[in-house]
Order: sequence, then structure tokens, then C-alpha cells
Amino acid sequence: MKKPTIVSGIQPTGRLHLGNYLGALKNFVALQDSGEYNCIFFIADFHSLTIDFDPKQKQRQIFDLVNAYLAAGLNPKKSLIFAQSQAPDCAELAWILNTITPIGELERMTQYKDKAKENKENINAGLFTYPALMAADIIMYDAAFVPVGEDQVQHLEFTRMISRKFNNKFGQTFIETKPLLTKTARLMSLNDPEKKMSKSIPNGCLFLDDSPAEIEKKIKTAVTDSGSEVKYDAQNKPGISNLLDIYSALTEKSVSEIENKYKGKNYGQFKSDLAKIAVDALEPFRTNKTSDAKIKSILGAAAKKAQKMSAAKMKEVKNKLGLLN
Repeated sequence: MKKPTIVSGIQPTGRLHLGNYLGALKNFVALQDSGEYNCIFFIADFHSLTIDFDPKQKQRQIFDLVNAYLAAGLNPKKSLIFAQSQAPDCAELAWILNTITPIGELERMTQYKDKAKENKENINAGLFTYPALMAADIIMYDAAFVPVGEDQVQHLEFTRMISRKFNNKFGQTFIETKPLLTKTARLMSLNDPEKKMSKSIPNGCLFLDDSPAEIEKKIKTAVTDSGSEVKYDAQNKPGISNLLDIYSALTEKSVSEIENKYKGKNYGQFKSDLAKIAVDALEPFRTNKTSDAKIKSILGAAAKKAQKMSAAKMKEVKNKLGLLN
């Protein structure tokens, strides 16, 4: 029996942080190693062009992201890892999807509204039509599932809607991809637990390649709350609750287990232990470095396979539309 396909990708826009690992990479590896799926984990470099960037740094960002994929445990023998721009049929399909996408569907996308607020100096058409390219990335490869957190369900619903619309208009062509809801910890900034962990606030962000000394310093100086009880209370104790989320995600122990372990102990002991756990968990990202030559080889081999798959799908799409192949 043929395994269902899973597709997902991350944008190469700079250093990855702990939220990227726990929210995406860790889940990617678990899905790959389950042996239940054909896995495609691409580098979303076309998507990354919607925000300001330095062309001289883009290739480095792509290589660094692939290196993070590999350090996390993704295996090119088990998963297809390539850059979006190496299999550009997705952009052609995105244009076709744009021609049947109602403007109203794009206007209501919350991510566009959020990105437009963040990029007031660069509100480009790519930000607006982003969902069509994301849909193309998914349905191009007949993905049965996409691993998503709750905040990404809207984009997948758009993908399902546009697949349905195309199928109804031109004949059955695309699978209506289903969400594979993944548990993702919503990590907050270490120095401001009211804000999401982000590389734009580097002092409150644990980067995957931070040195042990940097990790220890950031955790030990992380904002906590009045009192000294290690107890989860997101409303009244957001600082220690955020650290408990990190501890739980890295150790896969429940928050209640951790609370019991530190009953009667203070924040200092808890932070010291968490720093050691984080240093150990992120060690592969500091030490497992793959050469650029090897990364190019991995991407090139996977891109050929991806191109073969996308070419077959585009031939089917063009036939349905009455276009020439």
C-alpha cells in the first residue's frame, strides 16, 4: 500500500531559534522516523522573498537551514529535501491558482494582515498572494497531510478550498489535503513573556546555534515572577510558565511532573537545570556541521526527484486547462 505524502517547509530568513525547533523541526523528524509517510520537507526560498533581504546572504541562509534540518535528524535517504526555487513549477501552478482565487479569500487571511503590519515599508503583492503559492507547494505533490499548528489551519483551509474549486471547474486533479495537527509549544520571549519568542528580540531568544554560555546566561537571566514557587500559571506567572513550557517540550515530561520535581525548590535551581537541558538538547546544532558541497549534492539529487513529480502534475493541470505542454 502506498504511503501518504506529507509536505512542509521553512523559510530561509536567518538564524533559527528554539521555537522553530519545537514548533516544526522536531515534528518533522518524528513524522519521518515513524515510517508512515513519504516526507517532503523543502526550503521555502520563494516565500522568503516577500520580506526585505540581502541577495548576498540568501544562499548562505538556504545552506544554514538545510544544515539545521540535518542536525535535527532529517535524513536525505528518508525525506526529500530541496529548495523551492530548484523545482519552480510551484510558481507556475501558483499563477494558475491565482486566476481562480477570489480576492475576498486573500483579504481575510490573518497572516497577510499580520505581515503587512510588520512590513509597512514593503507591503508587496507577494505577501497578498502568498496563500496561492503555499497551496501550490502542497497540492503539486499530492500531499495527503500537512503538519500544522492551530495558527496555520486557515492557510490549509484555503488550500482545500482552492483544490475543490479547481476540481469542480476543470475535473478531479488535486487531493483535498488534510491537516495533521501537531502539538506545538507557544514559546514566549525570555525577557518579555508577553511577546512571542522572536529573533527580532535576540536577548529573549534561544538560537539553535547559541553557545552553552549564551544559553546559560539567557535562561538564568530570564524574567520570572514575584514569589519563588515553580508553578504553572500563565495568567499570573507568565515568566515561569514559559520556562516550564520549554522544560516540558525539551524533556517530554508533563508540566505537573516538573512542578512536583521542584516543589519546595526555588527558581535558581530550576533555571540551572533547565539551562543544562537546553545546552544538551541544542548540542547537535552547534557540532553537526555539513559541508556546503554535501548540502549542494543533497539538494540537487532531491530537486531532480521533485522536478519529475511536479512536471507530471503540471502536465495533468495543463491538459485540464486546454494549455499546450
